[in-house]
Amino acid sequence: MNYLAIVGTNSDVSTNRTLLQFMQKHFASEVKIDLFEIKDLPAFIEKDELEDAEVDIPVKVQDLLDQIAKAEGIIIATPEYDHAIPAVLKSALEWISYTTQTLKNKPVLIVGASHGSLGSSRAQAHLRQILDSPELGARMMPSSEFLLGKSQSAFDNSGNLISAEKVAELEEIFREFVLFTEITTELLSKRTLKKKTKKFSWQE
Repeated sequence: MNYLAIVGTNSDVSTNRTLLQFMQKHFASEVKIDLFEIKDLPAFIEKDELEDAEVDIPVKVQDLLDQIAKAEGIIIATPEYDHAIPAVLKSALEWISYTTQTLKNKPVLIVGASHGSLGSSRAQAHLRQILDSPELGARMMPSSEFLLGKSQSAFDNSGNLISAEKVAELEEIFREFVLFTEITTELLSKRTLKKKTKKFSWQE
């Protein structure tokens, strides 16, 4: 099973990145998890609004789209800024929505870490709303939240989660997500009706 884990921030120092790196190591014997940094993506702007807009998808954006397409499931780690996801993550999702819409029907697990006690709960709810929009249409596992509060003190010097209880919680949620990925993939393989996706000038 191959997963793509998206670091949902442009911060150079982030406990959300540390959380995904821990997951990458901790579950290495079970699945392959590749990390993707969105901090170098160009800000989204709708091409039709530019007089001399190029039709090519930016290289860094295309790299993200290609990696999403190859992955069997997506993990997104989001911090919480003012009760919402960061602008850089929203911009990345807009690129996906506007171009290939490659998140459609893709199994997605949302996790989040924050310095406060709530562990990005409101940002995760915000992200679920966005991913459920028609042009994204991701498949999110219901009733699954991994909320890591007070994250600055949650890891040891080696980047490992200190709390055995939080590790056990993460293991349960992640293994359910692996099963959810398998079930979703099986379900979609039996679908006979395929929705038409919007085509853009560079796809024609």
